[in-house]
Amino acid sequence: MHNGTTLILGIETSCDETAAAVVRRDDEGNGEILSNIVLSQLKEHAPYGGVVPEIAARAHLNHLDRLIAQAMAEAGLTYRELDGVAATAGPGLLGGVIVGLTMAKAIALAADKPLIAVNHLEGHALTARLLEKVDFPYLLLLISGGHTQFQIVEGVGRYHRLGTTIDDALGEAFDKVAKLLGLGYPGGPQVERLARHGDPQRFALPRPLKGRKDCNFSFSGLKTAVRELVHQLGTLSDQDVADVAASFEAAVADTMADRLTMAVHLFRAAHPSVKTPALIVAGGVAANQKLKAVFETAAALHGLTLIVPPAKLCTDNAAMIAWAGAERLALGLTDDLSVAARARWPLDQAQAPAYGSGKLGAKA
Repeated sequence: MHNGTTLILGIETSCDETAAAVVRRDDEGNGEILSNIVLSQLKEHAPYGGVVPEIAARAHLNHLDRLIAQAMAEAGLTYRELDGVAATAGPGLLGGVIVGLTMAKAIALAADKPLIAVNHLEGHALTARLLEKVDFPYLLLLISGGHTQFQIVEGVGRYHRLGTTIDDALGEAFDKVAKLLGLGYPGGPQVERLARHGDPQRFALPRPLKGRKDCNFSFSGLKTAVRELVHQLGTLSDQDVADVAASFEAAVADTMADRLTMAVHLFRAAHPSVKTPALIVAGGVAANQKLKAVFETAAALHGLTLIVPPAKLCTDNAAMIAWAGAERLALGLTDDLSVAARARWPLDQAQAPAYGSGKLGAKA
């Protein structure tokens, strides 16, 4: 502890970004980012149209020590001045998670500092509190390449799942639609860019689960409808591509608005005394402008305070991992050096798995 502040090194290697950051947290719960280094591996994975786990793990291994040194130098700190070392311990691509977690263990052991094994999703869930005062409980919508879910965030380590995707995550659906349209990887930004020039009403695509009295998601049928549409159209003109992209994005936006209404209803039923709940939208897909407009409309309609962190803190980064580590350390939550990396690790530990409860554990 330094004059009532905590300094945490964070390491993130769960997918295809190698990242290291240092954050400061004071006793009042205010946060400050001292450094935040992210190395994207997009070029390595682009030829394959998706993330290749072996390539990702190798890249983390090649670059992580340099990025950590850079993050520490930018923060102007030595390892001895840290109060703890936090690293993503899951969920994610296991090879990559092992690289980052092992490095964190080595630093924690050598510098005699506490280790905090962070759930990657908790990093996203708590990011808003790094930026401003946000009281618990609040409603979280996490939308990324691997996850689409609503959670009530009741405290650090205390999450209640309201809904999740029963098949594909939203970011994955964007990437697959981009692939069907012959666009590059990652697909989300490409689909969004072309959709601006398209007619969102030209093609009638399904709105999966719309009107259901829960707030789960399903994008598999929508993706299949796009595939059949592309097959029917045959050779696609530039306008066809733009119109399909716009129609897909419109279907996603409609579905999201419907699911969000249900999530707000369930949140208010669980916490009726919270007059103006915060709606936090996190994860890479939160950068999509059409969806952001949906969230703004919903916030105005339902009396919510909308917080969407800046894009660089919505996509995978280590500042969010360092911050989650700082929040956990403040509560005395640390981990043994024997803690294992996990490919699957739902935020909501107490609830029954929504699906995918095999030998690796629940997916969500």
